[in-house]
Amino acid sequence: QVQLVESGGGLVQPGGSLRLSCAASGFTLDDYAIGWFRQAPGKEREGVSCIGVSDGATYYTDSVKGRLTISRDNALNTVYLQMNSLKSEDTAVYYCAAKERLGAYTVKAMCVVPALSDYWGQGTQVTVSS
Repeated sequence: QVQLVESGGGLVQPGGSLRLSCAASGFTLDDYAIGWFRQAPGKEREGVSCIGVSDGATYYTDSVKGRLTISRDNALNTVYLQMNSLKSEDTAVYYCAAKERLGAYTVKAMCVVPALSDYWGQGTQVTVSS
């Protein structure tokens, strides 16, 4: 059974840090591009960061550049999102998603068009509040 499971969310004060993990089971991430998306109440789901299959290509939406870092460990079948200098506007449910072989698509396209992803996790809540 194909599954993506996010973990690492929680409540953190502004300026704090969290590391989200996305563990895959039922398939190996080697041939998949991975993205982190978030959805705040009343807002559309947006792509936060995406990472390519094997070329190391990454994409970050402007609002998180310099604060969030995406990485992958194919040996552990896991992708991470290190979140530093968190702000209240980062509060949302965070989802990871996987797309098999980007092909002609770029990592930016994967992030900008959530419908391109093949598999989704159930999400983990991140709340940034004092």
